[in-house]
Amino acid sequence: MWSFRVNEACLGNEASLKALVQAQLILLFGTRQAFEHSLTGTCDHLSRLCQAAPDAIITGTTTGTLIEGTSLDEEGWSGIALSFDKVRLRQASVELQTKAQSYEAGKRLAASLLGQDLRYILLLSPGLDVDGSALIKGLSEGVGEEVIITGGLAGDGAAFEKTYVLNSDHISSNEIVAVGFYGEGLRVGTATGGGWKAFGPEREVTSASGTVLEALDGGPALDLYETYLGEEAAQLPASALMFPLKIHDPDHPTREVVRTVLSIDRSAKTLTFAGSIPQNWPARLMRGQPNHLVSGAEAAIEKALLNLRARDPELEPQVCLAVSCVGRRLLMGQRTLDEVEAVGQRLGPTALQFGFYSYGEIAPYPDYSTAGLHNQTMCLTLLSEVA
Repeated sequence: MWSFRVNEACLGNEASLKALVQAQLILLFGTRQAFEHSLTGTCDHLSRLCQAAPDAIITGTTTGTLIEGTSLDEEGWSGIALSFDKVRLRQASVELQTKAQSYEAGKRLAASLLGQDLRYILLLSPGLDVDGSALIKGLSEGVGEEVIITGGLAGDGAAFEKTYVLNSDHISSNEIVAVGFYGEGLRVGTATGGGWKAFGPEREVTSASGTVLEALDGGPALDLYETYLGEEAAQLPASALMFPLKIHDPDHPTREVVRTVLSIDRSAKTLTFAGSIPQNWPARLMRGQPNHLVSGAEAAIEKALLNLRARDPELEPQVCLAVSCVGRRLLMGQRTLDEVEAVGQRLGPTALQFGFYSYGEIAPYPDYSTAGLHNQTMCLTLLSEVA
């Protein structure tokens, strides 16, 4: 397995351009402005990458903050190029016309990627106007629970205006890309870490439709959030990221998920979340402290390493894809670097860490193999290849 950091500087380096010829996959993350003006637009860096790596799958997403090793960047774009000795890759994409088509989009991606020795799928989706839960459910049901699925929803920092997914030679605000990894030699370790703490009384979702939360305990959902936010309610929806919502299936209390607010409707007094909010599920508001969130990231890397080494106890990760939540970024501020460094220090010098801050993290649930949409987590995917 071969990996190589990719950034704007590579385009001016002849040796770097030659190295990209062998790439099977190039993953890029960048700001919305970089996607609109640098990768495409005036600079058209994407065309140069396509020329340098004509056989590579090229994909990625927008974000407000890039993860590069143990550093953060809020300008430009960067990523990683990958090539495997025996693992094969295949790309599929679908165009999403409406949020209601999210489940079917997942099923269509599954049909395109099904094949012998399918081990892992990287899923990248726009961060707005998509039902991430339904998308992942459709994909997971289509390929089966034995296939690992991770990835994330594109971000736009605290702006919540527009997100893009990179699909080969163009960017799109409504295309979903999935990359299938095939082969016995692939090893994948995944884990998620939170660190948020629930507070206040447990409430019931008394009215909801898909990703739209209408009422908690019979009262307008937005009113409750505004009560807790106080003066910060004027900065909704961004300020609601400080108060994610924990929900769980009443029939499976340990299967908890955290949901992040993406938008609000002041006239209807509703909140729209990144994933589905099932009616009648118990719910509690959450809040966090930087130290607790860093501890969550530390727990995630430990679990991911154990997962990776389940069959090969001495195996070392070669690549770490880190997808964290924009809510964590906003809460931790300058201390955001602490969670990235915590992961990088445990990885050691041989693994390349890269990733982005997202509007939703995709990974298996902690206590069972089915993938789902997470919010307010640090989601880690470790990759290695064995002979």
